[in-house]
Amino acid sequence: MSSTAPPSGIDHVDERLLRTTPLKKLLARPELGSVVGAAAVFVFFAVFADSFLRASSLGTVLYAASTIGIMAVPVALLMIGGEFDLSAGVMVTSSALISSMFSYQMTANVWVGVGVSLLVTLAIGVFNGVMLTRTKLPSFIITLGTFLMLTGLNLGLTKLISGTVSTKTIADMEGFPSARKLFASQLTLGGVEFKVTILWWFGLVALATWILLRTRFGNWIFAVGGGAEAARAVGVPVRRTKIGLYAGVALCAWISGQHLLFSFDVVQSGEGVGNELIYIIAAVIGGCLITGGYGSAVGSAVGALIFGMTSKGIVYAEWNPDWFKFFLGAMLLLATLLNAWIRKRVEATK
Repeated sequence: MSSTAPPSGIDHVDERLLRTTPLKKLLARPELGSVVGAAAVFVFFAVFADSFLRASSLGTVLYAASTIGIMAVPVALLMIGGEFDLSAGVMVTSSALISSMFSYQMTANVWVGVGVSLLVTLAIGVFNGVMLTRTKLPSFIITLGTFLMLTGLNLGLTKLISGTVSTKTIADMEGFPSARKLFASQLTLGGVEFKVTILWWFGLVALATWILLRTRFGNWIFAVGGGAEAARAVGVPVRRTKIGLYAGVALCAWISGQHLLFSFDVVQSGEGVGNELIYIIAAVIGGCLITGGYGSAVGSAVGALIFGMTSKGIVYAEWNPDWFKFFLGAMLLLATLLNAWIRKRVEATK
């Protein structure tokens, strides 16, 4: 009778050779805690807010989630890579301001302003990545500096050029209708109106999930987040990976900024401050670890959905909106504790 014990001198069997049950695979998913949380939030507001279950409410909730989710996706990837970006919120406003003011001042087709905004916004993201990799300073310090600079530039340049804290309307300029159709249109399905940002959001989640799970760059992201020096030792281009992640945040900030501009055709220069924390919260609720190396794009989407359900559920329940941040903070703590508990259980069963 043959023995099932490992050969002499081998202390353990390679984990890759061990059989993993579907339940263990499910428990190992980083977004599991957020899915449980989302279900709890849905049931809670379904009970306490009568209008929450109406079909018309679905589009409103998804739109609120998408405005956060578009940015939560790249922020989640950045956190998996072990870094933060505190300038993400004001970068959205910067992107919108650049498009609006360049188009208006140059009396050009708005698509020219949109293109210039894309280049400048990507340059800001690359700047964050280069500064981080060159100076070796913490991302908190680098992006906090960028946050303060962009906040000042947004306000200062807008007042200098426009004379007020908001931009001039560009609704009557050439190219505005087509740009609005791409960034701020809506479609009706089954009598329910859905904003195009929902499609942008779903598309970005699918793209980010494919990158993380099916590409070499996705492996690099997890490796860098797990330990930059160890990743560099096995040939991972750490510097290029981190710069790419910051460029990804900038790209999504550009998308969100164009939606902001073409939804209202004017932009307030002080908008966006504080949103960077909401993006991070959505990613953490979705299972991303602050220490890096763990998380998913799907989890960030569920975290954004929790944000959408909470923000609109409180309105539908006719409660004081001041309670919103209380619920958001409670969700953050509960989701983090649940994720930690799940990870410990998974590790204990290996």
